[in-house]
Amino acid sequence: MTTPDGHGGGPIGFPAPGPRPTPTGAFPLPSALSHAVTGARYWLPQPPTPVTSTASAPHPVAFDVETVRRDFPQLHREVAGRPLVWLDNGATTLKPRQVIEAVGEHYAREASNVHRGAHTLARRATQVYEEGREEAAKLLGTRDTGEIVFVRGTTEAVNLVAQSWGRANLGVGDEILVSAAEHHSNLVPWQLIAKERRARVVPIPLLPDGRLDQDAYRDLLSNKTRLVALTHASNTLGTVPPVAEMTALAHRWGARVLVDGAQAVCHFPVDVTELDADFYAFSGHKVFAPTGIGVLFGKREVLEAMPPWQGGGNMIDSVSFGKTSYAPLPHRLEAGTGHIAGVAGLRAALRYLAGLDREAATTYEERLAAYATRVLSTVPGIRILGTAPGKIGVLTFLRAGADPMDLAGRLDQRGIAVRAGHHCAQPALAAYGVTSAVRASLAVYNTAREVDALVSALHEAVGAQGVR
Repeated sequence: MTTPDGHGGGPIGFPAPGPRPTPTGAFPLPSALSHAVTGARYWLPQPPTPVTSTASAPHPVAFDVETVRRDFPQLHREVAGRPLVWLDNGATTLKPRQVIEAVGEHYAREASNVHRGAHTLARRATQVYEEGREEAAKLLGTRDTGEIVFVRGTTEAVNLVAQSWGRANLGVGDEILVSAAEHHSNLVPWQLIAKERRARVVPIPLLPDGRLDQDAYRDLLSNKTRLVALTHASNTLGTVPPVAEMTALAHRWGARVLVDGAQAVCHFPVDVTELDADFYAFSGHKVFAPTGIGVLFGKREVLEAMPPWQGGGNMIDSVSFGKTSYAPLPHRLEAGTGHIAGVAGLRAALRYLAGLDREAATTYEERLAAYATRVLSTVPGIRILGTAPGKIGVLTFLRAGADPMDLAGRLDQRGIAVRAGHHCAQPALAAYGVTSAVRASLAVYNTAREVDALVSALHEAVGAQGVR
């Protein structure tokens, strides 16, 4: 196997693309996917050509991954006496020194609450806080910072919409369409509010390769549909649905659309104006920022019509026992003291991301994911879940006869960090007839050398245990 050290024949140091091995047939199509038939679909966007099926680019992409890696201190430690190979980015990304320093700077020199403070440190903390909001607006492609609400993460963002917008707009018999690829955080909140409002959660099924079934989706939409909840990139299958097209269809029926972008914003540029999403959410810790901070984007006219979800400080204009009026957007949806240090870190993380050549970085990740898929498929007994064209670098897999937790433990002994379990996406795994799997997830600082280390360790595991 070839690494980006200059020994490879393909672009950016990867081996030249080749055909993927044909599945062995050891894993028959589960009955849960029996609705999916082969042949032309009557409505599907043209999928992008898989990188593995194209010739090498004549001019390799200019992306210096080693320079990026130097910014991430944790990549330079050892685990079990070996260099750490961090392939658990779907759970959380590592933090560059710029983010670590920004959080430390806040606590060491500029710790203060924000807004309404009359002193220097309050003004400085407020400046950093609102600059963090500006960076989030830039990331998502909106010029209106009032459409950016700080939350703890994607989970709180979805709960905010469900409890505020949902309570005000859902009624008996209304339907919420939720894709079968969703993380639990974009499913369970809808189940909770649906039960309260006597509405229904309706699943959008999957095709065998992990795409959302667009035929089924088109048929499910009706005048009962009030909201569609979609992932922008599946944390388990890596699927990137045609969100803009699905949103346009939902809007024809008068439905709102919430997009979970937790796994998307780190991997490719996002423009909420182009997507026309009504809501878009992401978590800071999935995009190099600290835990406990996230963003909810909402169209201004939609947010303006939503009642406050939580009450307290920061979200009020005036309060008396007779009447309380609320602050303008976005503050009336941000009750209490926010995660100020988290926003300082988020500001630094988003500036770091913006400082990369996003086109080059995205191309690098796409090619790394294609290479990882190809070489992982050479391991005997491996079954990869989710093979949709254009997927992000999420490789969820099983090995015949191996328990996912045991396999992840073996990899940890080699310093390779992956995740095993249901990945908070049990319906997605259930569609493939399984309850647990191993997931290796890539980020912009990963390399082909690290992929080779993963594959080598898996080959060793096969040799040690055999394939049953």
